[in-house]
Amino acid sequence: MPDMREMMMQLRFVASDLKVLIGVGLILLCVGGLGLGAMVTQGSALMVDVTQTFQPASALHWLGTDDLGRDVLARLASGVRVSLTVSAVVLLVTAGIGITLGLLAGWFDGWIDTVVGKMTEVVLSFPGLLLALALAALVGPGIGNVMVALGLLGWVGFCRLTRVEVKRLRGLAFVQAAKLSGVSTGQIWLRHILPNCIGPLVVEALLVVAGTMVAEAGLSFLGLGIPAPQPSLGGMLRDGMRDVLVAPWLVVWPAVVLISLSVGTNVLAQGLRRRLLDGRTSA
Repeated sequence: MPDMREMMMQLRFVASDLKVLIGVGLILLCVGGLGLGAMVTQGSALMVDVTQTFQPASALHWLGTDDLGRDVLARLASGVRVSLTVSAVVLLVTAGIGITLGLLAGWFDGWIDTVVGKMTEVVLSFPGLLLALALAALVGPGIGNVMVALGLLGWVGFCRLTRVEVKRLRGLAFVQAAKLSGVSTGQIWLRHILPNCIGPLVVEALLVVAGTMVAEAGLSFLGLGIPAPQPSLGGMLRDGMRDVLVAPWLVVWPAVVLISLSVGTNVLAQGLRRRLLDGRTSA
């Protein structure tokens, strides 16, 4: 029970931060609001109705329709789902690669640390979005290819962060005591190292999600991301630019949703960083 009470105190401590509340509010407003609105209106993201082209907001279409009569609200909800799916997969890939390499480099030192360090330097020597553009152009558009292109580039932050934390933790008394007790390296990582890296890794994960959403939208805007007719925020922005003078909502709403999700995730990361990391440093 003391552990449960301590956990509840930490949650209340985090939730008291204004940035955390603003970030969570923006994310829930976009994801929950769009999902609920699409369920209420029962619009279709793919159904074409040429008799309803460029319709402004109404009781039937809350955010209007596009050049093919498709419901903008339903397409936004579908685009957000695609963006979150891509971000989740990329996060799993980058975290898996980065944390594993960071553990190896931080724990063993020597040539392993040198090789991993050179790998991170090579990746960081190229602009991330430019390299993602090159990979996406090489393998072609598609949701799987976007995940691969972004997943192969975002692991560096996790790797460097984990490496620094492992080097800091491995010399502490409780880790040394576990080693002297005969605990295996894998168990030390799982029981003592990774649990003490959760705070920094959560903040890094949120930053990766925010960056992935913007990068996926950028690739789709350039025609190298999610192919039509599957809705995506970047694709909706690209298509809406053609008719921005006739139907400005085709550009406004995707931009508002993308900015809100990105800003909300970044603000949440800043709030958690201040609460989790600054408090740990001051302690």
